[in-house]
Amino acid sequence: MAIARFKKVTMECRDPERVGAFWADVLGRTWKAYDADSGGVFGPTPRHTIWLTRTAEPKTVKNRVHLDVYALSVAGLEVLGASILLPQGDGRTWTVMADPEGNEFCAFVRDELPEDRVAGLVVDAADPRTAAQWWGDLFGVPVKHSDEGWSAVEEVPDLPMRSISVNPVPEPKTVPNRVRWEISVPAYDELEAAGARPVGPGVYADPEGNEFGVVLRRS
Repeated sequence: MAIARFKKVTMECRDPERVGAFWADVLGRTWKAYDADSGGVFGPTPRHTIWLTRTAEPKTVKNRVHLDVYALSVAGLEVLGASILLPQGDGRTWTVMADPEGNEFCAFVRDELPEDRVAGLVVDAADPRTAAQWWGDLFGVPVKHSDEGWSAVEEVPDLPMRSISVNPVPEPKTVPNRVRWEISVPAYDELEAAGARPVGPGVYADPEGNEFGVVLRRS
């Protein structure tokens, strides 16, 4: 039985105004500041929102959560303020890039842009199969396991993109995630019974240690 529903993506950064305006341009959405330390990149529905909050902590390691996006060209993303980290090639059909604060994302070039430019949400894990299955059970949806080692959580309620993909990585998680997502649940005890661990006000961690936001859902 499904416990969680997807709510929105959240991101911590040093300069929400700068980073928010960048992502609004990349995704064809609207940036609106809430106050000096936070704001949102808003799309056609609330679940398309990317909420940004200010942090004093500098980025020190590769993000374990990132977005895959569609774009007309890599050069166009560079004009907006992105930088290339790893060009397309060697079997990759995407370019690894970074936003103005170094947050990684993957760009997939298309001749025409779809209405929604976010292709997917990607998470690193030491054990992708187990991590993806945990989220699949939480959302009550099917999980696809590939021969290449990655897994995908598909048909997630209210998810405004194709899937949440979970990729294998050798390095351990060392710092809190700067990019994460928020879910709604009917009760916190159900979430904890499923194996989530509270790590802060309104913030939990999955069995891999990846943090996510939680709000209670009205019945």
